[in-house]
Amino acid sequence: MLIYQATASAPVNIACIKYWGKRDTKLILPTNSSLSVTLDQDHLRSTTTSRADPTFKKDRLWLNGTEEEIKAGGRLATCIAELKKQRRQVEENHPNIPIISNYAVHICSHNNFPTAAGLASSASGFAALVASLAALYKLPATPSELSLIARQGSGSACRSLMGGFVAWEKGVREDGSDSLAIQIAPREHWPDLHAVIVVVSDHKKGTSSTAGMQQTVETSALLQHRINHVVPARMTAISEAIKAKDFDKFAKITMQDSNQFHAVCLDTEPPIFYMNDVSRAIIALIVEYNRVSVAATGHLKAAYTYDAGPNAVIYAPAANIPEIINLIAHYFPQNQTFSDPFKLFTNQVPGKLPFPEGFNTQVVKKAEEGAVKGLIHTRVGDGPRVLSDSESLLGTNGLPISLA
Repeated sequence: MLIYQATASAPVNIACIKYWGKRDTKLILPTNSSLSVTLDQDHLRSTTTSRADPTFKKDRLWLNGTEEEIKAGGRLATCIAELKKQRRQVEENHPNIPIISNYAVHICSHNNFPTAAGLASSASGFAALVASLAALYKLPATPSELSLIARQGSGSACRSLMGGFVAWEKGVREDGSDSLAIQIAPREHWPDLHAVIVVVSDHKKGTSSTAGMQQTVETSALLQHRINHVVPARMTAISEAIKAKDFDKFAKITMQDSNQFHAVCLDTEPPIFYMNDVSRAIIALIVEYNRVSVAATGHLKAAYTYDAGPNAVIYAPAANIPEIINLIAHYFPQNQTFSDPFKLFTNQVPGKLPFPEGFNTQVVKKAEEGAVKGLIHTRVGDGPRVLSDSESLLGTNGLPISLA
């Protein structure tokens, strides 16, 4: 008996121009365009296996070993239904292929990083789900076309369907048909761009992104100025910076937009605080690190950005990463050894190396061990990958292998 199954992985993306606010909550149409960097899924990814079978009674989904309810009319159900609909169209156009669009599906997904801690887990998760079902159904859709579906699961998921540098155009049509992702540049264009994720908290955040952004849309006057005047100019400017590989311009815009996003959250009633004291201390370190560099060379060395959570993402050219990790590790001692995927510290210990000349060591107080839970060093990466059958998350009985 044939098994109809596919496994795919999809990456995390971290926005430089933030998406915050919906003009349509059902279709997930944003109030402004956004732009992100896709991170290397060798380090951060969601993996999903989808199987269609005539013996399955209903659609089921397991996330990190726990079964999730697929609510009628909910985001999961919407994405699954839309992909089944596209398979039916393929079947109608190709009468000789198997009719599997009416089979129930079992879907098993796993993240290799903390869920709901401000690391865009829903983005990579829905992107992996869409990529997996698209591979199962052998859909001829382009990544931009699939992004229209992923967007309805999690807005920023549409950007995880491509590698490199990706824009999500907000669109103007009421049906959302022009609210999709486009690639600004592939990862090969600027492979020297790396990222350090500083995991300040791996706990679920107090105010979800969905709830938070709707509060902001309803109450923030600053948001309207951001939507109408600030973001359109920044989208153009940062796209030009990426194409020119102009890190100074890229860094300046990225930090400005992160600051304004959190200012908009503060302008919400009641105010939303996603960053904490550790988050703000990391900003102070990067500001001082850049001050020293600009004084010496005229150039910025790093750019911080924060999504809806306390965790910092620091973008920098690869050559600057050892200094950045050393700074963070010194002021925020780790209770776990830094995983060094690029072998930067073969004979050295992060946190014990000299600081850049002229660096003000009093800029922040040294924290107690454990204030930062860990550091993840990664880089710009590729889009979803279709994996081999040997990497399936479902067993022969159609249930998660992890539960066997």
